[in-house]
Amino acid sequence: MEVSASNEIPERRSRRQSYWTALCWTVLSCSSLLPGLGCREPARVTIAVIPRTTASMQWEPMHRGAEAAAADLGVRIYWNAPMREDDVGGQIAMVGRVIGENYQGLVLAPDQALALITPVRRATSRKLPTVIVGSPLPMEPGGRLSYILNDEEEGGRIAARRVATLLHGHGSIAILGINPDIAGIMTRARSLEQFLAENYPDIRVVQKLMGSFNMPREQQIAEQTLQSNPDLDAIVALMWTSARGAISAVDAQPHSRIKVIGFDPDVIAFQDPALDSVILQNNPEIGRRAVQLIDAQLHGKTVPPLTTLKPLLVTRENADSPQVREMTSMDWRPGALHWNWSTTP
Repeated sequence: MEVSASNEIPERRSRRQSYWTALCWTVLSCSSLLPGLGCREPARVTIAVIPRTTASMQWEPMHRGAEAAAADLGVRIYWNAPMREDDVGGQIAMVGRVIGENYQGLVLAPDQALALITPVRRATSRKLPTVIVGSPLPMEPGGRLSYILNDEEEGGRIAARRVATLLHGHGSIAILGINPDIAGIMTRARSLEQFLAENYPDIRVVQKLMGSFNMPREQQIAEQTLQSNPDLDAIVALMWTSARGAISAVDAQPHSRIKVIGFDPDVIAFQDPALDSVILQNNPEIGRRAVQLIDAQLHGKTVPPLTTLKPLLVTRENADSPQVREMTSMDWRPGALHWNWSTTP
């Protein structure tokens, strides 16, 4: 005899309701995950990259290199930075958020050497692979901490050789933009002076001045430098704000032949006659290698504690070369990096 649903044995009906309830909860649990992820699909590795600032020709090329490596390795990049390079507190707060959230690695270009020590120690103590790029911290590499740095010693020598070429081995220069908060800048300053003293004793450094990220202040300092040294032949600006200030000050003097050599440009504008050359760090390759190092650590591989990459002298003669275009392009979309850095000397 057929049994209606209303006359079904209560125990059997209870088991069937429990089955459908469990199935519904399983479906709802899967659908509540991140969009595009199934129940069994693991979350992708996310690496935080925090430069000194963003949206500039100095740092967006690093974004390009990081994204290129991420595309090859199947990881994600979280890219963020303060609006200003002197916003040390903002950068410290960003590092703190990365430590407290679910990131698997940190790439950091520190705004200030001493202030970032404590956040970086917190990151490494929590076993977060950390790569410091651009300029070092006063911390020894090892464990979860490694460095990929611009070769500032070579940068100072490049500037010195360019000065010697411009002045034919004789003349006077000023060094602007000395910043003790950024270790790399201090290294390039010492290297520049040492190379000149050892190889070109007839080139005199007549003035050395501190620098900042304040453009009007840097222009005022450059103007005072020119007034105090009417026979000045060239200016080496170790920070780009100092270079911009020097270029503006030189432009304001009619018929001035003073040439400016700058570091770390936000833009390369050789239409300005005062700008002779810039020294460019290889930020696309720094970003690419930093992400590769973190991925290697996550897979249990041993990574080098320190890697240095040589900067490049950019003049009017090579400014339009493929290599320079790749080093300065701000197109960070995956696939936009074409230069094969492994073949460069």
